[in-house]
Amino acid sequence: MKKRPIQWLGLFIVFLFPLTFLYFLPENTPEWEEDAGAFSIPTEPDIYFGFPKDSFFIYEATIKPNEFLSGILLGHKVSYAIIAGLEQETRDTYSVRRLRSGRDYAILNRDTSTAADYFIYKPGPFSYVVYSLDPDSLYAEVHRHPIDTVIRTGAGHIEHSLWVAMQNGGMNPALISKMEDALAWTVDFYHIQKGDQFKLLYEELKIDGEAVGIGRLLGANYIDRSGDNYAIYFENENYSGFYDLDGLPMKRAFLRAPVRYSRISSRYNPRRMHPVLQRIRPHLGTDYAAPHGTEIFTVADGVVTEVAYTSGNGNYVRIRHDHVYETQYLHMSRFAKGIRPGVRVTQGQVIGYVGSTGMATGPHVCFRFWKNGRQVDHLRLNLPPPEPMSDEDLPYYFAHRDSMLPIIDAIRLPDEKPEFSLVVGLE
Repeated sequence: MKKRPIQWLGLFIVFLFPLTFLYFLPENTPEWEEDAGAFSIPTEPDIYFGFPKDSFFIYEATIKPNEFLSGILLGHKVSYAIIAGLEQETRDTYSVRRLRSGRDYAILNRDTSTAADYFIYKPGPFSYVVYSLDPDSLYAEVHRHPIDTVIRTGAGHIEHSLWVAMQNGGMNPALISKMEDALAWTVDFYHIQKGDQFKLLYEELKIDGEAVGIGRLLGANYIDRSGDNYAIYFENENYSGFYDLDGLPMKRAFLRAPVRYSRISSRYNPRRMHPVLQRIRPHLGTDYAAPHGTEIFTVADGVVTEVAYTSGNGNYVRIRHDHVYETQYLHMSRFAKGIRPGVRVTQGQVIGYVGSTGMATGPHVCFRFWKNGRQVDHLRLNLPPPEPMSDEDLPYYFAHRDSMLPIIDAIRLPDEKPEFSLVVGLE
């Protein structure tokens, strides 16, 4: 029986048409893999700190306490002569003396039967150092990872502490110090209360999609019993920093406290019972309890006038800020590098570290404040107001403020249902 023409047409479509299609595939189309039955797509070689990964044997480890570069490299057939030459040749780029325990490193070797080719040191998440171990070309190159900046939002309720609220909200606790810097003179972070709320707009830094740190805090609102406390970051060629809704700087001439992450353990009190002497003795300062080694920073610009030790004060630093104000910082464990009489310091600069030297029962800094030669309670002072922004720049700030406020206000607090969806783009 003869097949009908329509049947031949069907056979052509089923068997012959696909072959015709394959014949006209473009030249750059990937070939079929016989075994996998899928496209074989050419890929770039897997790169490891700038090197093709499949060309090297890679050894990764962490520098142990009391471990030296010589001990590490000798185990990978690198000679003493090369190690000594590397130390000499890298002094002006990234000296091998800067290597620290607890940091990760890697050794790359093309052939494990011979000496290693490269040593890679990772001082932190943002950079790495490549050391060439070629005896004819010893060098060090510092590389920075490409960093992506992502705008993030965060919010929280205070139930126990600001730290716990940050963690519960999935935020980096590093935001605490940034929020304190922005709002230190409108929010008393030493007396935050249960029920307080906060909203944050900030930059998160990422490398290869992994969060590695916090960039700028762009805006914040801390809501307590006094109401909304806004701080908005603004920057142009004349100004940079945090400002309130009226364009006044959030930063004052003096910071509230010389340490972060601390608590007031003893206030200014002319009739305090001394904890060591056990008798009434005026306490003309404010004690901030903090862990041993916590950074102490100057609360304002000034010139160091004293760096000394006494049996009562322990290690202390005294700073003159102008013809009216002076401050003093007592019981330090040690002084910061370069702090000596005559040195000019700037607000927020580290001048020492918390300790319990002198007459102290535990680690803290006793902060003393002079006005016109007389010790006063700095928490009760009406200190000089900040200089306002110029009339020429205020319109630019107000335009920026008006673009940021809807974004901050739209940030949802935990368990708060959204009333609307807001999509924003930030330059």
